[in-house]
Amino acid sequence: MMIGYMANNVLPLRAGEVVRVYMVARRWSVPDSSAAARAHPFWTTLATLVVERVLDSLVVVLIFALLVLVIPVPRFLEVAALVVLAIDLVGIAVLIGLVVAPDGCARLIARLARRWPALQRRAITVFETFVHGLDGIRTPSHAVPLVFWTTVVWLVPALAAWTMLLAMDLHLPFIAGWAVLAFVGLGVSIPSAPGYVGVFHAAAVLAVGLFGVPQSTGVGYALLYHASQILPVTLLGWLYLLREQVSLGEAAHARSLERDPGGRRG
Repeated sequence: MMIGYMANNVLPLRAGEVVRVYMVARRWSVPDSSAAARAHPFWTTLATLVVERVLDSLVVVLIFALLVLVIPVPRFLEVAALVVLAIDLVGIAVLIGLVVAPDGCARLIARLARRWPALQRRAITVFETFVHGLDGIRTPSHAVPLVFWTTVVWLVPALAAWTMLLAMDLHLPFIAGWAVLAFVGLGVSIPSAPGYVGVFHAAAVLAVGLFGVPQSTGVGYALLYHASQILPVTLLGWLYLLREQVSLGEAAHARSLERDPGGRRG
């Protein structure tokens, strides 16, 4: 994960997501999994990333819904949140279909691609390995840990955003930290410059501005908060990448995984 976050900080258009999937798939080792899943771990890993992104965007929308009840959120952000919610609902519907009726979905894919046997085989293989990555949400016992760790993953950054406000002698309520997190989360959800430069800062300035923070002070806060997030992650990500003995270019293009589906394991 840290390598993927680091790659997002140095590569444009959220290319770190591809790097992250590649690095996890490269080390994929599940002795009890199907042969197809072991042979094509990229798609299995991609499924876990899709689930994570759907959950993350749902949390952002939920935070926005709560913020609307407390502070005046700009109208264009409300519209953006509604668009994200609509996309999430479509994604959830698709995931539910894959989890509840995987056989029916497989038959549908086979029927649509029946005129092209090679494409049909490839599509079925990709589908089966992708569905394998959804086992985590199919297992009821995973529900509580999933909710718990999702809460922790979002609570810690909110605390960090609020702590940075206190460090700058901006004594705002804790909800301000959540506002920064939600605004930044929505802003960086779209492909942008490496490290989310620009959109991160604009979102943070807008968030603290709702609490009466002057724009000049907000810019200073955004710069410091961004640096506190990007520098440690980038450093740790590079260290992990060096340990894996993989170049960033190789990970970004994910070529060796196609040549060697099993991947090298360090």
